[in-house]
Amino acid sequence: MKKKQLYYYFILGFLFILGPMIYGQEDEIVLTASEKELFDKNLDNEKAEVSNDSEYDIVIMDIGFNQWLTRIAQPKGYYTQSYMENRNSIYVLEWNRRVLDPYSFDPQLYELQINYEFGVDYGYDVNYQLYNYFIYFQRRYKQRLGPFLPRI
Repeated sequence: MKKKQLYYYFILGFLFILGPMIYGQEDEIVLTASEKELFDKNLDNEKAEVSNDSEYDIVIMDIGFNQWLTRIAQPKGYYTQSYMENRNSIYVLEWNRRVLDPYSFDPQLYELQINYEFGVDYGYDVNYQLYNYFIYFQRRYKQRLGPFLPRI
């Protein structure tokens, strides 16, 4: 009888601890008014390129990303490099998985794999651009690349 009681207490404790994490998160991405305005604009294709002192560069070709980055994204210095590296590694794994599965995911959204290796120091600027692109992408195209809601 004690094992059965212990089992029930374990299940209740588990639900008490993990319940808010599982059910307490929002499922829908809510856009700000300025984001809606920006996403509704018909912009020409633009290219964002970051060059820095390191040997790594990033090129992002997506309509409106530069404007979103300058008008809406958090400024440089808001996130630490380690925070962005951890998030980027999660996002890149999911992104590349979706690139390799064109029957389940839109191949026009997920065209090319991203060559990003965890543990390599790409520098703050590259991680900043990549992290913000993932946030922009998830909000713009209403995609979820990780277990957390993409917030600004």
